[in-house]
Amino acid sequence: MGYLPRNMEQLQNYIGGRLQPALSAQWLDNYEPATGQVYSHIPDSDASDVELAVTAARAAFPAWSATPLEERMMTLLRIADGIERRMDEFVIAESRDNGKPRKLARAVDIPRAVSNFRFFASGLQHFASESHQMPGVGVNYTLRQPIGVVGCISPWNLPIYLFTWKIVPALATGNCVVAKPSEVTPYTAYLLSQVCIEAGLPAGVLNIVHGLGGKTGQAIIEHPEIKAISFTGGTETGKRIAATAAPMFKKLSLELGGKNPTVVFADCDFEETVKQVVTSSFSNQGEICLCGSRIFIERSIYEKFKSAFVGKVKALRVGDPDEDASNLGAIVSRPHKEKILSYIKLAKEEGGTIVTGGNEVKLTGRCAGGYFIEPTVIEGLDYMCRTNQEEIFGPVVTLMPFDSETEVLTMANSVKYGLASSIWTTDLKRAHRIAEKIEAGIVWINCWLLRDLRTPFGGVKASGVGREGGWEAMRFFTEAKNVCVRY
Repeated sequence: MGYLPRNMEQLQNYIGGRLQPALSAQWLDNYEPATGQVYSHIPDSDASDVELAVTAARAAFPAWSATPLEERMMTLLRIADGIERRMDEFVIAESRDNGKPRKLARAVDIPRAVSNFRFFASGLQHFASESHQMPGVGVNYTLRQPIGVVGCISPWNLPIYLFTWKIVPALATGNCVVAKPSEVTPYTAYLLSQVCIEAGLPAGVLNIVHGLGGKTGQAIIEHPEIKAISFTGGTETGKRIAATAAPMFKKLSLELGGKNPTVVFADCDFEETVKQVVTSSFSNQGEICLCGSRIFIERSIYEKFKSAFVGKVKALRVGDPDEDASNLGAIVSRPHKEKILSYIKLAKEEGGTIVTGGNEVKLTGRCAGGYFIEPTVIEGLDYMCRTNQEEIFGPVVTLMPFDSETEVLTMANSVKYGLASSIWTTDLKRAHRIAEKIEAGIVWINCWLLRDLRTPFGGVKASGVGREGGWEAMRFFTEAKNVCVRY
């Protein structure tokens, strides 16, 4: 951290329609996880930069909120087109920042960001208000109006995918946004700034302020003119945000941690289930809040499933994210790598057996200094131990047998989290029965990560409050006003 060295790429804040450094002229290092080397710097912004962004957003709000829906829609669609045109740049930036394989960024993250813009842009034409007749007396109808200036804070695991998931419904409903991407993965947000300028987004409608969570993020949360906060990240951070924002009566949407159960019954479609559970366990190095990290297997097929599952896990290649042959790339940062390794050590101390993996991976060449860990499978742990109760957020899963629906529900629901789950069975009556009783905001049956963007998204218990996605997100970013007309 400090003043920018020569010949180092300089990312910029996007405030009031302009790209500019932090007012302090201070910078933060941006590391490439695959190499362990600094490859760019980002603004080390503070409350003064946030104030500048809020001022720009407040100035832009009257015109943007009054912009005709079709014009607003066309602006968002131009941004989507701009991301698509610069697909290669976004893919490279996503991979360099996050450490994920480029092929994953190209197949999932960047297309989903484009879809977010297109879905919410078109959703403007279908976002309806409610009306209720009082026969012979009158009619009530609900106006949905933008809140004003809102704050969006996104995580590092799916940088542009989740960043756009937050900001686009806010923009679509007529709000102006002050947004902070993760300081660990800032580059795609910087590219988005450029695309917004190219697309003609009016100045001040979207403002992107880079910096640390405790400084820049906290300034966004505390600002009295920011009326709503949408945050995705860790549960402990979510608690601190709620403690600050609740007394200020801000609207809150918090998508937090997970410790997701995967429940495999003996009558599952065996080969397809094994394949999909490997994917749901280790996609993006296991650094997806929706990954299944606790795998419960009906006892009668436990050994067979374990053998097939471990065989496929051993075949996964950990390597340079730039290479198409790599199934897993780098862990996002050195501190996170050390956290994951500490949990693998804890699992051994708690009596677990490492079935496969468990070690740091040392590559050669350009990635010799990178942060890589083998996909790791552990068995023999009690379902209440720390390894099975605490979020690890990496390529680590545990296997546990079960004998009955009652037993597996007890184990699956034992954690404080309740974000996602998956159930694998050909007995649809059982599937619906378990889906109703499992404590999770999202339940997949014989699939994983299959989503219709119109549906609500979010967790229960310590996995957060509020819902994102579809009409729920658009409702979150509006205030409801009831109008009653007497006949």
